[in-house]
Amino acid sequence: MTTTKRDFQTTDYGAVPDGVTLSTGATQQAIDAAEAVALFLLRGFTDGGGLLEIPCGAACGRRGRAARSVDEEAYPSLWSRVAGIEMDWHSPLLNICGQQHAAITGEGLINGQGEYWWHKYWGADRLGGMRKEYTAKGLHWAVDYDCKRPRNVLVLNSSDIRLEGLTLIRSGFWNVHICYSERVKADGLTIKDNPGPSSDGIDIDSSSHVLVENCYIDCNDDNLCVKSGRDSDGLRVNRPAEHIVIRNCETGCGGGITIGSETSGGVRDVEIYNIKARGTDNGLRLKSARVRGGLMENIRFHHIEMIDVPHPFSFQLNWNPSYSYAKLPDDWEGEIPAHWKALAEPVLPPERSIPEFQRHRNLRCDREERFTGRNR
Repeated sequence: MTTTKRDFQTTDYGAVPDGVTLSTGATQQAIDAAEAVALFLLRGFTDGGGLLEIPCGAACGRRGRAARSVDEEAYPSLWSRVAGIEMDWHSPLLNICGQQHAAITGEGLINGQGEYWWHKYWGADRLGGMRKEYTAKGLHWAVDYDCKRPRNVLVLNSSDIRLEGLTLIRSGFWNVHICYSERVKADGLTIKDNPGPSSDGIDIDSSSHVLVENCYIDCNDDNLCVKSGRDSDGLRVNRPAEHIVIRNCETGCGGGITIGSETSGGVRDVEIYNIKARGTDNGLRLKSARVRGGLMENIRFHHIEMIDVPHPFSFQLNWNPSYSYAKLPDDWEGEIPAHWKALAEPVLPPERSIPEFQRHRNLRCDREERFTGRNR
């Protein structure tokens, strides 16, 4: 009987576990080796699969001891959807793209060391950077798409995927993005230490049969978010987010559990329950804009405990106009990138642009005496 090697370590392929040395190539070689074994095993030669272990400090990309030393060239461009449109974007730290029956598990820490990207976006004082420059030109709607801050983890065009037990911190942009995928489970994730802009916890984007449970999420934007594309590009793709369960999770700082603002493909059959929100800005937030379109239906939200949550329910269907409505300044004479054109393309006929929300069940908010005492 032939014995097939199934366990791999990135250090066997040259990764240096010092948290400084660029180890992307070594990590990818180890992934390729594990994948080759997994494919061999799946074809029926034996049972099981390939397992890749990343030792502590064996980084996938060059972060450096100071965030300012990040080399943007260490992040190759990857065609995916981000913030509602399809375009090239800097690759996340870890990617599961076009795969089946794959998992990222363990007690490991994924540290995006996002300070470089946060400073690039809004400056060290949160008042400058590209955000200030673009806003002054009437281009607030374009700055996220030009800054291209990397996500921590991406699951794209994949099925039967499991993310379990991980801790994710300091992401340059979103922490976990599940896009165009089905049968995905995120269990026991801890997402924290994310003071940067748009550092969403988990974004479920035009995906189906997704389960998120037993997670703790503290961030600077949406803790958990369900999305389905933006404006004309989202309507072109026309892929809903559906059959989603979010349960037994706790949220700290952040925007809350959100449907939108990218709603163009529609959202349906979502159940959210057994949630503890502590100091979160919102409990449940529905947000969209008058250029998004899409039908949101059968959203069930129940058994929620909220403490120090100023807005138990928030409905913003004309959300953030300077970001939501992409229009070039009348005196613009510069280059018009392809993703700007996608953002600014009008929705036709205009009636397709109106988002619709209907048949939401079990929306209830109780104020109990036990919530009025000193909070944790």
